[in-house]
Amino acid sequence: MNIGNESHARFDVAIVGGGLVGASLTCALASTPLRVALIEAVPFKSESQPSYTERMLALSHGTTQILSAIGVWPEVIARDATPIESIHISDLGHSGFTRLSHTDADVDALGYIVPARVLGQALMARMDNTEAEFICPGQVTGISYDENCAVLAVQTNNGETAVTCRLVVLADGGRSPAREWLGIKTVSRDYGQTAILTTVTPERDHHNKAYERFTATGPLALLPTSGNRYAVVWTTTSSQAPALMGLADSEFLASLQARFGYRAGNLRNLGARKAYPLSLVRVPNPTARRAVVIGNAAHTIHPVSGQGFNLGLRDVAVLAEVLNNAVRNGDDIGAISVLGPYADWRRADTRATITFTDGLIRLFCNESLPLAFLRGVGMVAVDVFPSLKRSLLRRTMGLAGRVPQLGRGVPLE
Repeated sequence: MNIGNESHARFDVAIVGGGLVGASLTCALASTPLRVALIEAVPFKSESQPSYTERMLALSHGTTQILSAIGVWPEVIARDATPIESIHISDLGHSGFTRLSHTDADVDALGYIVPARVLGQALMARMDNTEAEFICPGQVTGISYDENCAVLAVQTNNGETAVTCRLVVLADGGRSPAREWLGIKTVSRDYGQTAILTTVTPERDHHNKAYERFTATGPLALLPTSGNRYAVVWTTTSSQAPALMGLADSEFLASLQARFGYRAGNLRNLGARKAYPLSLVRVPNPTARRAVVIGNAAHTIHPVSGQGFNLGLRDVAVLAEVLNNAVRNGDDIGAISVLGPYADWRRADTRATITFTDGLIRLFCNESLPLAFLRGVGMVAVDVFPSLKRSLLRRTMGLAGRVPQLGRGVPLE
């Protein structure tokens, strides 16, 4: 099988970044003949790995299909995964609401809430059974080229080494330095908003129901988790966030209760709070010479409707399918003839997802009364008409447009 000049490349694929997206790609490529190296600056199974934290992830139905196809989902379910069986969407201070149920989409759950730590542990367990080589801790300090190979300069505990490969995959996050070295340009915009993440315990059983409440300062989401808790994502203006973060726990709970209401009864047991400034960052062209960017290195979007990580997992699913097909056809996996179609495929989904999430923020953060009236009419229409509801669900569940093989739950062969 011809996958390039064997005299130079030690690996076929070098993945830079061992977070959740990079680890998922490693698992996805395990069933292919590709030789994979995963380079990560933080020691594996280290609590300092920023991706593997107690932060909660909203996994869409399509993402669970991907994780199932790469052999990870059973381990996640066994550890901690709370299904979202219904969602209530409302607009603070205005009429109109939308209710979504798993029965509307004929699935067991619209998605799941999973601690990032749990998904990280499941990915680690799967990677232990792959033939990938882990260069860890390893810090990429430069990228150059040699004939048909990319050459990565990697600083390890034993000094600097050169890693040669056919294709470099950058999965090293939104501040990817390697992306800058390769001249991959980004387009960004500050939302002027900050997301405050915490947890609360409702007085009533959450019954696996999620809430998304839009407000003039940003959306407020309560997502069901294990132990009858809610993961809270409270988006507010960046100017108001410091005051909220500075409140005593009782005062913060009172403010949260006033903003959300009493659909879940009294909210108690406030967890630790963390604040994250929000911006939109996208890469118009996710490819360069023998390189491709995926995950947050390619796009960082608003957390409304929980699409960010799911978008990155679809990068993984599409790239794994494209590379597997290239290997089967005897093509050079780093050639533009392979990476170009990947970029085209992902560009459509990324553009649609950004349009959807960015549009929601622009629509619901506008206090125009005529627009508020139209929002209410639209929400009622989605609630009443099954065709509109199914269309919305296909988008939020990661099933809109061209769905990759792994996204259908079908393993690569």
